[in-house]
Amino acid sequence: MSHLSDCIHLESVGEVTKDELIEKSHGTCQDCKVGGPNLWACLENGCSYVGCGESHSDHSTLHSQETMHNLTVNLTTLRVWCYACGKEVFLERKLGPLPVQHTRILKVPEHPDSSPEPSPKDRNTIAGSYLDPEAEYDDIRNRGLTGLKNIGNTCYLNAALQALSNCPPLTLFFLECGGLVQTDKKPALSKSYQKLMAEIWHKNRPSYVVPTSLFQGIKTVNPMFRGYSQQDAQEFLRCLMDQLHEELKEQVAEQIAESQCITMIEQMEEENSSDNEFQSCDSCAGSDRADGESNLKMLTEDQGGELLMHEELKNHALTKVRSQERSLLHKLYNHSTGDDLDKDMDTSTVTTDVSMHSSSTPNSPMLNEANSRLSSSPPRSTSVWGGLVSSHKKVTSFVPLKKRKQAKYKSVISDVFDGTIVSSVQCLTCDRVSTTLETFQDLSLPIPGKEDLAKLHSSSHQMSLVKAGSCGEAYAPQGWIAYVMEYIKSWFWGPVVSLQDCLAAFFARDELKGDNMYSCEKCKKLRNGVKFCKVLVLPEILCIHLKRFRHELMFSTKINNHVSFPLEGLDLQPFLAKDSHSQITTYELLSVICHHGTASCGHYTAFCLNDLNDRWYEFDDQSVTEVSQSTVQNAEAYVLFYRKSSDEMQKERQRVTHLLNMMEPSLLQFYISRQWLNKFKTFAEPGPISNKEFLCVHGGVPPRKASYIDDLVVMLPQNVWDYLYSRFGGGPAVNHLYTCQHCQIEIEKLEKRRKMELEMFVRLNKAFQEEESPSVIYCISMQWFREWEGFVKGKEHEYPGPIDNTKIAVGKSNHLSLKQGADSGQISEETWNFLHSIYGGGPEIALRQNVVHQDTSSAEEKNEVEIRPVQ
Repeated sequence: MSHLSDCIHLESVGEVTKDELIEKSHGTCQDCKVGGPNLWACLENGCSYVGCGESHSDHSTLHSQETMHNLTVNLTTLRVWCYACGKEVFLERKLGPLPVQHTRILKVPEHPDSSPEPSPKDRNTIAGSYLDPEAEYDDIRNRGLTGLKNIGNTCYLNAALQALSNCPPLTLFFLECGGLVQTDKKPALSKSYQKLMAEIWHKNRPSYVVPTSLFQGIKTVNPMFRGYSQQDAQEFLRCLMDQLHEELKEQVAEQIAESQCITMIEQMEEENSSDNEFQSCDSCAGSDRADGESNLKMLTEDQGGELLMHEELKNHALTKVRSQERSLLHKLYNHSTGDDLDKDMDTSTVTTDVSMHSSSTPNSPMLNEANSRLSSSPPRSTSVWGGLVSSHKKVTSFVPLKKRKQAKYKSVISDVFDGTIVSSVQCLTCDRVSTTLETFQDLSLPIPGKEDLAKLHSSSHQMSLVKAGSCGEAYAPQGWIAYVMEYIKSWFWGPVVSLQDCLAAFFARDELKGDNMYSCEKCKKLRNGVKFCKVLVLPEILCIHLKRFRHELMFSTKINNHVSFPLEGLDLQPFLAKDSHSQITTYELLSVICHHGTASCGHYTAFCLNDLNDRWYEFDDQSVTEVSQSTVQNAEAYVLFYRKSSDEMQKERQRVTHLLNMMEPSLLQFYISRQWLNKFKTFAEPGPISNKEFLCVHGGVPPRKASYIDDLVVMLPQNVWDYLYSRFGGGPAVNHLYTCQHCQIEIEKLEKRRKMELEMFVRLNKAFQEEESPSVIYCISMQWFREWEGFVKGKEHEYPGPIDNTKIAVGKSNHLSLKQGADSGQISEETWNFLHSIYGGGPEIALRQNVVHQDTSSAEEKNEVEIRPVQ
């Protein structure tokens, strides 16, 4: 957005309010009497002319030429055009308290001081902030009611897309934060999804749209969806959100010291080598997805806080640790105590997940002239790498760390849907407790049968769960009379199953015995155990998948039992870990995906709550029909989307709106992350202000983000910033944007390094190809080589790490050889030494040709694979 000084003609604009412009929009052209919608109003001080646009006689342009009045505003879009400058300009303070972009933050309450109970229209989080400013004034109640055409057994896709479309935090991100959808990863599914959301929620929406582009993209990512056979809606949801995360993810800057990270990883490998042998939540699917992804571990340590213990203290420390483990379950799940989980367990959290690198190619454009927001404020000091040279001997200056800090990524998908479960397994022999943190994107809940329900509802089972700290609280209020009534009903109408029953069954303790025994690290053998789990972090939107399908070896069946679910007031407090920081535990229903039919043949539909008019609708491919709440509650639910509910956040939005309308003069204007502002408008717990989303570690704008910085930030007056900062914290405060010179120099250094490595490899490889009979040939993993190639060609941001040939080597009788059919390449000894001097790693695999001379003067060539350990 341009500044006031960009157009000198803005000084001639008189004071005008939006109400005046709205009143004029209902009128006609003063010359030809034609009506809207394409009317233009003159903004010259003292001029009240309204004329038609180019679609008619263009009297507004004629008026400007005759009177030399340069500025005119479109009465439909409120966008301002300057005839003298020949471009669109922006009025910072002429059309109300803030620019059009800023006034769309929230709807203005009629009585801001009284903080009235929000009405269905006040609940709107999409209406007043969609693509065009007239969203506040046109009839928005029918937006989002667009069907999706079935293009060949794609009802599963249509139902899933409609359910996601009616999740306001996700939809508003794609509608308002479009500039953040930056990806060059194929098939650019995020772009297709963004376009689809714009079509569904546009004011001039058609009755239905055809999701061809998104369907083609998902088939490219996952061949399972190719063809026209029926697919599972839940599988599609996971695949779609995985791909959206991969395309939109950005690396999170970790503040953990490298030495501390290394120490934690070493202890994890030492103390928890066998903890991965059980899986406590097989239905969880997190958004930190990548090859080699590991669970988050909570590692037992000494009370003194040392992770690496001296030999003389090890026995004493282990004794202390075991005594702590015996009481871990009681402390972990006991809600009556106020002690922190970290104090109870004396643990540390280690992140070991690995995600794919961002594929955004860095560049070094001269952006200071291209963007008026950014200045070229130079950094005071420079911290960059040493100079790069092509000398083979001096390349060793680029040796990376042997232990690299694991990268962590986030995206709008992880912000909205990710939660965390803490799972614990206790050995019943030695009382050792293994604890794991697992990120989940959805919860796959079992549907308990009659026997399972009787066990869950039995008083003895409830007491055992309460003692173990699992989920007995969910049934605490239930008496024996209610239990008897439900039991009698089950004889006539089958078992009465509620969503709370499914949650209780999921979080109930599980006995590990028989074929499912637990491999205890302390006992060094299989033991009987007990498994528990609780929710540590609640997601903003909770996706619940009911396991209705059972797939056997020869056939599949479907559980048709009705599962009752609440439209609002779903409380997860009974299943929350004591150490959880989630303040809001109640949820309200957003959408339900239903499956009609059998396991082999069926049809998907979706019931969704329209956030604009607070009404329920059934989406059946192209058909959209309004339904009652009772119809929704009687649906055969398969996937449910719940959203955190908070009346307090509604009041917070009203207070900020009131501050915006005060038009309090301020000397400073502050920039705030547009993505965080979207959270403020749609999240129940938006968290601290996160301006680091558009800043680098040095406090400037990264060069690669400078070209679209307008899409990343929103400017607020000082009184609004002060309130948000005092209420939510975070930051940092930003009132000046500039391109970071530190990052610019680092990018240039990185480009030099990439160019040097690439040129050196090409030169060495060319010499290798010209060699007729090389005495030795080195093998290298093509998986690592492709990562290195992506780095030197600018497709990947991060270094590939040490050379890893372990997957192409096989050991036999203490001798390593090249694995048959391994994904490997052949390089020269000079090339190997060059790459190894930079990245290290191994093992070294050399294919040598030894020529043995015989008496007959004939030579016999013998190929021998030699493995030398890396020093």
